[in-house]
Amino acid sequence: MLVGLGNPGAAYQLTRHNIGANWLRALALRFDITLKHDRTKRAEVGRGLLLGHDVRLLIPTTYMNQSGEAIGPFLRYFRIDADEMLVAFDDVAFDVGQTRLKFGGGPGGHNGLRSLISHLSGDRDFGRLRIGVGHPGSSRDLVPFLTQVKMSELDRQHALESSYLDDELLVWLFTGDWQKAMTKLNSVPNDEV
Repeated sequence: MLVGLGNPGAAYQLTRHNIGANWLRALALRFDITLKHDRTKRAEVGRGLLLGHDVRLLIPTTYMNQSGEAIGPFLRYFRIDADEMLVAFDDVAFDVGQTRLKFGGGPGGHNGLRSLISHLSGDRDFGRLRIGVGHPGSSRDLVPFLTQVKMSELDRQHALESSYLDDELLVWLFTGDWQKAMTKLNSVPNDEV
């Protein structure tokens, strides 16, 4: 399962907090998978064959801080284990144009991950696509920086280019070879993205 985090509504569409949701929409477009709003699932959902693998896509339509309310029940309903999930989200620890792949760990101050881990009964064993969005320099400016200030077109393009997962890397994720996938993506020099 692939998940893209963000906030619902047009006002948030181009903000940094929605880069995970925008990444998933780009991937759905690349593989011609339709995302449909499902009120009962509280998410935009899709399903398709990606490189020979049956994959479900989900973008919660809850606010970021309640992401787990949509993701947790979806995983349980379709009997998908947490370790079969990759969650794409904005990460202020990295500059725009830097993306890192990680498996497991804590929420790292990200409220969407905190909600998700809570709704997985503390299970932290899932993949994370940490898409760099930069930092405003001051923690008091962080919320408006993420949720109100729109990313420039150039920054959005850099963020999505740096988080592009080629076919080989996707297959490694689908087959559970996280180490190979992490080594490949995380070793890309920053000046190549």
